[in-house]
Amino acid sequence: MKPKKLRWPSGTRQRLALALLLYTGQRRSDVVRTGRQHLRGEALEVRQVKTGRRLTIPIHPALAAELAHMPAGQMTFLLTKYGAPFSPTGFYNALREWCDAAGVPRGRSPHGLRKACGRRLAEVYTRAAEQTALARAGLARIGNAASSLLPPRLPTLAQMSKNQRYRRERGAP
Repeated sequence: MKPKKLRWPSGTRQRLALALLLYTGQRRSDVVRTGRQHLRGEALEVRQVKTGRRLTIPIHPALAAELAHMPAGQMTFLLTKYGAPFSPTGFYNALREWCDAAGVPRGRSPHGLRKACGRRLAEVYTRAAEQTALARAGLARIGNAASSLLPPRLPTLAQMSKNQRYRRERGAP
């Protein structure tokens, strides 16, 4: 998703909403609660509303650029035009208005940005696994002992479920 020109300039709540959804992969119910209290260095530590899971999410540089515009005393990042935190439904409705104003077609949703984040992460993970495998194969061909310096083998996404089944069958964690 690389639009040629984004409708909302950097520093606006519209751009911040986009960055929070796209670069954290969180649900709208979690995005509306996110604020300064979740910042831990270069990461966000959150507890998801739906599952209760604790997550540490690295802050992407594009998200960091948007967070830099936030006033120092503002605890919740996304506020309504009245200065109050959004409800999840209110946030969805505001986002729909912002999308309409920006010319985004109907049918797009915050969940689509969550999926885009997941797809991007999967692509990065798969690329890293493939690059490691290619490096190992190349070093094995030339008989280089430096292959032990490579990171451990990373399973591809297709192999992950097979590996998990294998561990379960063997009783391994």
